Amino acid sequence: MTKYHVSADIGGTFTDIVIEPSDAPVFVNKVPTTRENPALGVINGIKDVIPDLADVEYFVHGTTVGLNAFLERRGERVLLIASSGAGDSYVIARGNRDALYDLRYTKPDQLVPRRDVHEVRGRLAWDGREIEPLNEEDFAPIIDKVRNEGINAVAVCLLHSYAYPSHELQARQILRTALPDVSISLSHEVAREWREYERSSSAVMNAYVAPVVERYLLSLQEQLLERGMTSGVHIMQSSGGVTTADTAREKPVFTLLSGPVGGSISGAALAKRTNRPNLLCVDMGGTSFDLSLVVDGEANTALETELEGLPLLMSIVDIRTIGTGGGSVAWLDDGAVRVGPRSAGSVPGPACYGNGGTEPTVTDANLYLRRLGAQSLLSGEMSLDVDATNMAIEGLAAEAGMDATAFAEGILAISNAAMADAMRTITVSEGVDPREFTLVAFGGAGPMAAVFLAEELDIREVLIPRFPGTFSAWGMLQTDLRHDRTASYFRPAADASADELGELFARLEEEGREAVIQEGIDASAIAYARSADMRYSGQEYTINIAMSDDLNIDDLSADFHKVHEQRHGHASPGAPIEFVNLRLAAIGELNKYDEQKVVVDGDGSDATIGDRVAVFRGKELSTPILRRDRMPIGFSFTGPAIIEEQSATTIIPDGWTLTVDDDSNLLLTRGVEA
Repeated sequence: MTKYHVSADIGGTFTDIVIEPSDAPVFVNKVPTTRENPALGVINGIKDVIPDLADVEYFVHGTTVGLNAFLERRGERVLLIASSGAGDSYVIARGNRDALYDLRYTKPDQLVPRRDVHEVRGRLAWDGREIEPLNEEDFAPIIDKVRNEGINAVAVCLLHSYAYPSHELQARQILRTALPDVSISLSHEVAREWREYERSSSAVMNAYVAPVVERYLLSLQEQLLERGMTSGVHIMQSSGGVTTADTAREKPVFTLLSGPVGGSISGAALAKRTNRPNLLCVDMGGTSFDLSLVVDGEANTALETELEGLPLLMSIVDIRTIGTGGGSVAWLDDGAVRVGPRSAGSVPGPACYGNGGTEPTVTDANLYLRRLGAQSLLSGEMSLDVDATNMAIEGLAAEAGMDATAFAEGILAISNAAMADAMRTITVSEGVDPREFTLVAFGGAGPMAAVFLAEELDIREVLIPRFPGTFSAWGMLQTDLRHDRTASYFRPAADASADELGELFARLEEEGREAVIQEGIDASAIAYARSADMRYSGQEYTINIAMSDDLNIDDLSADFHKVHEQRHGHASPGAPIEFVNLRLAAIGELNKYDEQKVVVDGDGSDATIGDRVAVFRGKELSTPILRRDRMPIGFSFTGPAIIEEQSATTIIPDGWTLTVDDDSNLLLTRGVEA
């Protein structure tokens, strides 16, 4: 009997579903996102292709519910509890200024105003000694305020709790007894790291989105269970691993970027399958453009990030995002043409969707230039309104005093330039040469822009994976369950010993093993990845260095100097080094099917299904239209060409050549003429 592994990724315009049968090749489904109830789109997308949800053995979900709640400021009101005398540290934040010469610069708005920050007496010393017991009387007015003002989330961040959490645990016991229905976030459970402001910011963010995420995940679990799915729900984490929905409800901050991260994990899997270790991954959907690097076969990661200026301490795949997508709206600013960041979303969507949208978008520009056909989306299941697009493009072009065709190409040029600039921030700006990378383009709109972005950065090879419109969702099926643990370890490297490190890592392994086993993984299927945050003495920030099992300090120091030179262009081999944190990732291997290969019968002679005149570089060219599912391994074609499939449309202008590789990916190579 056929069973299924299923993943779902909710985007701003479409919800992507990937289905992997136990005995057949992977296939996909793509349905409009139901913004009023995102879970409904997920359920509909699955039931369209799997009538009996009891046949689903494993389900993983990438959600941006928490991220959207933050971006749209729809999270819960949070009350923050701090140590006496430290109540201003969260509000003051940091004094550094990223935009040094911006005369209009303002500090980011904090999620908790000063009036909702309350101090409690009680103090632990830096070494864990109790200087003053936690004062339970100080909690009485806090509890009264939470009750009287209907506050549903409380964050607790007490001094030195990253290493000695006893007072935070005591605070939770006091609050839980009096406020059993209130969400409580402890800073040491969210971010067990030094730096007071960053730790409190992480705890506050967790508290801010926790009730919203918890309601969504509970609703999704209940609705799936009612329809017969008994396999449970797993959630993608920002770290690139998955966890159960129950754990995600407790620490939702770890799921903020769970949707985009799937694309990076897919890229890492693709790097190994195609023997291309360095990939520049770009995901262009309806509302945003996400980009990340795969270096030496591994997704590039970071140990902290910022969202709208607010810091978060957590292991995270390094993803950059800008507000450019297929739904980005073109508009005039004192006669100058702008594109985005505002998006038409799924409702009303681009003008061509026929849902009442009247403003031209990037998708409308592609349709106007006939690079996109009226029946191109979802294999013809979704018809596009050409008349509405013509009216939108030509109306705004006339207002700008431009020829409509040139105006449409201008929309795409502006959009491509913005995306290319973002690509330079993670390559050229970081000392990385993009010409040494293969560009992997996915998302519903990514393959339409891929070759033009490659030309902007002088990249000569583009790879369009199978099912590009649902590539992020596919990546969620390639990863394993993961729990990260951190321990502070302030110590000069010269004073550290392998025995001491081994003892500390043993404790972290025990914590990680227990967490993974609680989520249903056998102890024999758990692997551990050790690393350390290190720096030159006197530096503020650190570099994370992978550690081998032998914990050799000399080898670790040599690796630090090498990585420091790679990232910053210099190293000081004679300078003293110090440890800051020890990190461990406990990875529980999930059961995966042996993926069945897609087999295309024939020699591809029936791949061309028609042609239409499309505009490229200001010229109208007769352009063949090809069906991707009729292109066998080894199939080759020279542009211009347009490749259509269910989840995306790939544009190949003149000067580029297409080849289908051994894994059914589209490999596009640039000729000297392009």
